[in-house]
Amino acid sequence: MAGGGGLKLLVGSAIRQGVTEARARIFGHQLNPSGQKSPHKILRQKLFGEKVAQWYPYDIKKDDPLVMARQEQERLSKLEMLKRRGKGPPKKGQGRRAAKRNK
Repeated sequence: MAGGGGLKLLVGSAIRQGVTEARARIFGHQLNPSGQKSPHKILRQKLFGEKVAQWYPYDIKKDDPLVMARQEQERLSKLEMLKRRGKGPPKKGQGRRAAKRNK
């Protein structure tokens, strides 16, 4: 009696496994019978780098060397003004972290 039930379970599990394999083939899924973590979910996703890049408009200032030179000149003049007031960046090795370490 118990042998008949075992055969039924065996046939049922074989059918389920066959259906699972067929479903995976039809829908392009990856079979993972062991249930271990797999990167297939991430690899299956569409790439979205191009879409993110489209959110930001193209900056034409980067192409124009005159604009870049002017921005650099403004930066240097501002730095010079700060240095004259004593508010510029400290010399190498004279910053806050170095002062903290030497205490």
